Amino acid sequence: MPENCIFCKIVAGEIPASVVYEDDSVIAIRDINPQAPVHLLVIPREHVAGLSNLDEEHVEMAGRALLAARRVAETQDELAAGFRLIVNNGEAAGQTVAHLHLHILGGRRFSEGMVPG
Repeated sequence: MPENCIFCKIVAGEIPASVVYEDDSVIAIRDINPQAPVHLLVIPREHVAGLSNLDEEHVEMAGRALLAARRVAETQDELAAGFRLIVNNGEAAGQTVAHLHLHILGGRRFSEGMVPG
């Protein structure tokens, strides 16, 4: 675990978070800076800096994160009509924490061109 990774610290229980789901592979929390009425983060327990750092050894972890995103979304009544799943990759794309994570956004209608950070 990188010393300065806030998500690794959340996964380890060193920093409190509003946990909505967890299993052996991921933890899902409410975003502290929501960009939609529902804004959740699915964070793999394994530290991988970003999507560009995924390779064949991470296939199972990535798949489990996607399935967990579906499970998390199913627990939120506000997402029954649909949700947006976003993975930012790199600082220029809005990734502010260098630990792969998925954003689940919903609870409102999104315009086609708008992708919240």
